[in-house]
Amino acid sequence: MMNHRHFSRSTISLAIACFSATAAAESRPTESRIDRQTETAVPRAQNLYGIGVGILPKTSGSDEYRALVLPIINANYGDRFFVNALQAGVWLLDSDDKRLRFGLSAEAKFGWDASKGDRTRGMQDRDFSIFVGPLLRWQTDYGTFNAQWTADASGNSNGQQVQLQYIKSLIRAPQLRLNGVIGATWNNQKFNDYYFGVSTSEATASRPVYRAGSGVEWQAGVNGMMPAFKDHSLLFGAFVTRLSNAQNDSPITETRIQPMAYVGYSIPF
Repeated sequence: MMNHRHFSRSTISLAIACFSATAAAESRPTESRIDRQTETAVPRAQNLYGIGVGILPKTSGSDEYRALVLPIINANYGDRFFVNALQAGVWLLDSDDKRLRFGLSAEAKFGWDASKGDRTRGMQDRDFSIFVGPLLRWQTDYGTFNAQWTADASGNSNGQQVQLQYIKSLIRAPQLRLNGVIGATWNNQKFNDYYFGVSTSEATASRPVYRAGSGVEWQAGVNGMMPAFKDHSLLFGAFVTRLSNAQNDSPITETRIQPMAYVGYSIPF
């Protein structure tokens, strides 16, 4: 028969060992589980810097397009500050594994030159603006969810937006990384009226006064990255936006479906 005191000492020793192992594990910092490919809509494995050309409508609701040459920056700094194309910000609060993050961001919104559009010629230009506000990102095993509220800090439109976005990795391969993106954006009355409204001074016989209300627009598209020579990368993307009823009913809108595309070349760091 086993000695009772020996059994007790063995049991106590085992319990202490298990407790020590558990305490040691809890004292170690939780490893970050950030999925770099779906961290942003543009897939990446490391910081990217380069230049690209974007094709987008000339004016709000236009069926003609303009090309813009823009720098490409998609990078993290200290895993706290980030720049993602036209958006920059800082993460303020994180879960232990950094899959749930809350921060603040600033994002650029393009205006347009009224003389470039058939239906906007004679109107006032819409100016470039900066929108700022809180941002929430939640990465799951099924993709990344983003929620963002922003307001016009430039004072041009005094508008507000609420955006929901879902990013899903479609292809993860050495020769191609591809993300699918879907989203919805609610624009308030001031935002829509600035970009799609027609004031009394801008009205003509063929362009009546129009005061736009609030509404939801929908987006869907893909963003990709493929290697070029010497670890450089080719970036590309295409997506469409379906305008809200308030935007589509504007007399300056020519088509409800607004396609956009870009191609770029980047150097990783």
